[in-house]
Amino acid sequence: MNFRKIYCIAAMALMCCTGSMFTSCDDYLDVDSYFDEIFELDSVFKRKEYLEEYINGAGKLLPNEGDLWTNAWSPYQGASDENFTSWNDSRHKAIQLMVDEVTPQSDFYNNYGTWYKGIRKANLVLERINECEDITTSDLRDFMGRCYFLRAYFYYKLVEAYGPVPIVPEMAYDVDASAESMSLERETYENCINYICENFEKAYEYLPSSRTSTLVNLPTSGAALALMGRVRLIEASPWYNGNEFYADWKRSDGTNFMPQVKDESKWGTAALLAKRLIKGSEAGSFKYKLHTVERKLDTKPLPENVPDENYPNGAGGIDALRSYAFMFNGETPAYNNDEFIYMCGYSSTAGDSPAWIATPTSLGGGNGLNITYATVKAFRMEDGSDINNSPLYPTNYWEAIGGSSQSFSDYTLPSDAAKMFDKMEMRFYASVGFNHCYWSGLSYIGTEGNQTKQTVTYYANGTAAPSSDHPEDYNHTGFTCKKYIHYVEDQLKGMMKSKTFPIMRYAEVLLNYVEALNELGSNTYTDEENGITVSRDVDEMVKYFNMVRYRAGLPGITADDARDVTTMRDLIKRERRVEFFCEGRRYHDLRRWGDAIDAYNEPVTGMNIAARSTDRKAFHTETVINNTRSHRVFSYKDYFLPIPRTTMDKNPKLVQNPGW
Repeated sequence: MNFRKIYCIAAMALMCCTGSMFTSCDDYLDVDSYFDEIFELDSVFKRKEYLEEYINGAGKLLPNEGDLWTNAWSPYQGASDENFTSWNDSRHKAIQLMVDEVTPQSDFYNNYGTWYKGIRKANLVLERINECEDITTSDLRDFMGRCYFLRAYFYYKLVEAYGPVPIVPEMAYDVDASAESMSLERETYENCINYICENFEKAYEYLPSSRTSTLVNLPTSGAALALMGRVRLIEASPWYNGNEFYADWKRSDGTNFMPQVKDESKWGTAALLAKRLIKGSEAGSFKYKLHTVERKLDTKPLPENVPDENYPNGAGGIDALRSYAFMFNGETPAYNNDEFIYMCGYSSTAGDSPAWIATPTSLGGGNGLNITYATVKAFRMEDGSDINNSPLYPTNYWEAIGGSSQSFSDYTLPSDAAKMFDKMEMRFYASVGFNHCYWSGLSYIGTEGNQTKQTVTYYANGTAAPSSDHPEDYNHTGFTCKKYIHYVEDQLKGMMKSKTFPIMRYAEVLLNYVEALNELGSNTYTDEENGITVSRDVDEMVKYFNMVRYRAGLPGITADDARDVTTMRDLIKRERRVEFFCEGRRYHDLRRWGDAIDAYNEPVTGMNIAARSTDRKAFHTETVINNTRSHRVFSYKDYFLPIPRTTMDKNPKLVQNPGW
């Protein structure tokens, strides 16, 4: 064995003992398997084939972000205020954060060691990639770009979950280094963010701007730029930018972990990064644009107050429901979707998928995903009005719509659905399942006659009510998420569409840009290298905000709306809540805005599922859901997850997050 092999093994063994990077020595470093890995590293770095496999192995340590509720990788969707699950078990742990059952000892969604393992792999490739003898220049650049991206992304995930974390040396420790010297303290939040963005910037420089259809999930330069913009937007947000709540949380040298002085220029940085991507997309350097589907004969007519100029100048020429729904239900393949910037696959396995948990048990699903009524009320009426003061919202809201069932854009709205669900915006129909909602299940190939073309009801005596066979598998609010369910799918005996989950899409870049502009005050910021200047430009805000609105078939905002910072801030928050419904963004938005305490402490409401079908008014009346699943206990400690106790025990220089 040569010195390099001894060097790497010794360094890794010492790093394992520090605990600053890994959850536990046993979990992270199985001596035999990792000895074999290290022993073969010299050969790995000699050939491109093996090197690529090694990088792919690092990529496999990334979270599967499309697994949102069942066997999820994080609590980010399950512990959002949008929803709760009907179960509190090992497959649905997110609810434990909502009901205050998480402790540093509970190993709650512990990805800490896994992500540092990914960082180690990326570091090692970047250190030794020049040893590869048969690699082309283009592959060299791509592999380096992927590793810079991985390093940035793993740190981003760590900071997102735990706040400031240790930044490990990029080069392996010297073989004579002591365990004490490798026991690392947490960096400041700003240093972590800067390091993440430095690596995303390097990834941007090295990665290609597009991928072939078979490699669509690999990162691109656009993904690096978009995610860098997201990270900077988070950094600029109130909770992380001059928040005095963290005034007493300090490093050993007395430096605050979190910045204590608000810095408006951080919004400028976020705006410049978003504009870089937008400018590149409009110039053709990137392919990104909002996903749209052409208008068809069954497309619902636009309301009179919605501009009918062709999109993007209005909502004309497109089908708003299909344009939104096809991104998530598998109808548009990822490689044909120019809105998806960074993406991953997710489970379609019965019992694990986002479709399964929302589907009623009678149709082969879990029937255990409950959307809150507060979330439902965030969706607008089709004319853009709020349901609380809309002329379209009926006073006799509980009564059946009547007449014949409505059919538009491959969607059926049954005539016996309540009037409160009529004339809603198209994203509502693409996203939310409600009482008397129609479930097609057109791919069903069984012989039972009640497994397709079903109208699902959540009354106490409804088709989705609790049964003796499934007493816990019932919906508590009368609403579920249909966003990831294709109308042909059947959970029992039928086809499930292949789908791709959007980790980052162009709609977020546009709304990030608008949000950052809104917070700029009177200052102007310039990126001279890329020829970009940003300011609180009302016309820019209206233009890009309305691209999202028009795609949804809604009227746009006006310049008067955009001139007022508070009005615009509220519009942005609500638009993000609807546009990114059940995509895992709401959890983070509430935290970065500092809105989580208020949001989580609101009573959870839904329909009155104790009412029977003979009392439609009682069922369709907003009701407080008061049970152990809906009860929430949120405090300031929940802005970050606790660092696992096993990690803390192995590194005396780590300090726990406030409140834990």
